[in-house]
Amino acid sequence: MAIAPPPTPNPKPSLSARINSLVAQTRLGKRFKLSERNTNFTTELRAGTTTFLTMAYILAVNASIIADSGGTCTVSDCIPLCSDPNISLTRCPTHLLTRPDESCKYPPVNPGYAACVEKTRRDLIVATVASSLIGCTIMGLFANLPLALAPGMGANAYFAYSVVGFHGSGTIPYGTALTAIFLEGLIFLFISAVGFRAKLAKLVPRPVRVSSSAGIGLFLAFIGLQNSEGIGLIGYSPSTLVTLAGCPRSDLTALGPVMTAVNGTVSLVPGGNVSDNILCLKNRMESPTLWLGLVGFVIIAYCLIKNIKGAMIYGIIFVTVISWFRNTTVTVFPNTELGNARYSYFKKVVDLHVIKSTAGALSFKGMGKGTFWEALFTFLYVDILDTTGTLYSMARFAGFLDLNGDFEGQYFAFMADASSIVVGSLLGTSPVTAFIESSTGIREGGRTGLTALTVAGYFFLAFFFTPLLASIPPWAVGPPLILVGVMMMRCVVEINWDDMREAIPAFVTILLMPLTYSIAYGLIGGIATYLVLHIWEWGEELVGKFVIKKNLKGVANANENGNHHIDHDQGDDKAIEV
Repeated sequence: MAIAPPPTPNPKPSLSARINSLVAQTRLGKRFKLSERNTNFTTELRAGTTTFLTMAYILAVNASIIADSGGTCTVSDCIPLCSDPNISLTRCPTHLLTRPDESCKYPPVNPGYAACVEKTRRDLIVATVASSLIGCTIMGLFANLPLALAPGMGANAYFAYSVVGFHGSGTIPYGTALTAIFLEGLIFLFISAVGFRAKLAKLVPRPVRVSSSAGIGLFLAFIGLQNSEGIGLIGYSPSTLVTLAGCPRSDLTALGPVMTAVNGTVSLVPGGNVSDNILCLKNRMESPTLWLGLVGFVIIAYCLIKNIKGAMIYGIIFVTVISWFRNTTVTVFPNTELGNARYSYFKKVVDLHVIKSTAGALSFKGMGKGTFWEALFTFLYVDILDTTGTLYSMARFAGFLDLNGDFEGQYFAFMADASSIVVGSLLGTSPVTAFIESSTGIREGGRTGLTALTVAGYFFLAFFFTPLLASIPPWAVGPPLILVGVMMMRCVVEINWDDMREAIPAFVTILLMPLTYSIAYGLIGGIATYLVLHIWEWGEELVGKFVIKKNLKGVANANENGNHHIDHDQGDDKAIEV
């Protein structure tokens, strides 16, 4: 008689599985609908970590961009200099002292003004952290969506370089520009509260709405390929605008519009700005940081192919840690004055900085100028189109959109970013928006507000660990941005490419977003193209309806007159019979 083998014991569930099962049954799991959205606690934590690491660059980048405006720094922050560089300031005779004037703010920047700008930059790192923390918390708690918020790229550049100008050379001062953002945020909050923003969003034609996800994907990939926020594979070309780059940092140079005076003096054109180091002079494809970034790209791509969880995190951490070693060709801390300053800040590890200058810097002077209202309405329409477009694209990417084009929690999602704009302006930063890097967390499985709250938790830690987070190099962030662009391209299959009335607006939307460096301009171009291509058809329908209505009215009148004659004849017949 055969003896039956003993039953195989059920394998003991892993620690993460037990945690997920436990949390799903708690009030927390039910509040965030973990089971309903087919996700779990650890997945949400991983998704939030991925999102934060992908967007952590904004801490340093946003602060650096807005600090270029000079913030609250003025000529009074400049210090007197000795016209003889060989004599120290303390021993400089009075007749050799150069009193600072307006030119002290521009290259070569006065040391006193430069020190003020550096303090402003650190204030702005904290302002970026605080506004992002508040926005992510509102989004997670009330909207229950896996979307992170932070000051948006593009809007910050417009604020710093077009409105305030480099070191205050623009049309309105820093404090007045913050007032424009503050008032714009209140208007934005109002139209979101009354539900008008959702109606505006639904007016966007379907092919433009669908294609916007692909356009944002290409926009992300374009950012990830550049030098300032990516791996540096592409760069500026005087003849073709963009070209293959990837040259070492020592072979990059800045550009600026200059003019030559009669005496041969070369100076910057009034209102002109000097770019970052964007022109590659020689040694293309020889940048060590480019190849390190490409290694990170391969790591993330391989993990995605094998469906390994946390793919984005592994790539970012690998590249970042290697870049933290000094005296290497890929270090983020080169042996320069700026590199040494960053390394000194990095070594602090923990630093709690208190905002001293940018918080509450609003100024209501200059509101009567046309440039003030121009800036206000520009910020408003960009936020309406850009932020709303991003929210709908992320909702589509996560699979939240229903047949009517709505998604659960959209009212509070709209309120979250609108209120964050108001908070950000009070802290001194540019408009806060839903970040397209949220797509990296969604790719990792984030489906609830716990992802956003995890990002908020990291931003809270950033109050204390800003030196570490501000040291994540752009070539570590570039690879995940490029690969997220790959994932977001899949929506193009929903476009009816056989119908040119849909295909052309969709293509224009996709094309303009990366090439104009603006989600808003892509949406505007797509909507305008859609209207132009349909206006003849709509005109024919309108004329047709008018003609049909007129003909029907004529037929109705004729029938009425005919019935009147018939009734009259019948009356006559009845009179004869009587």
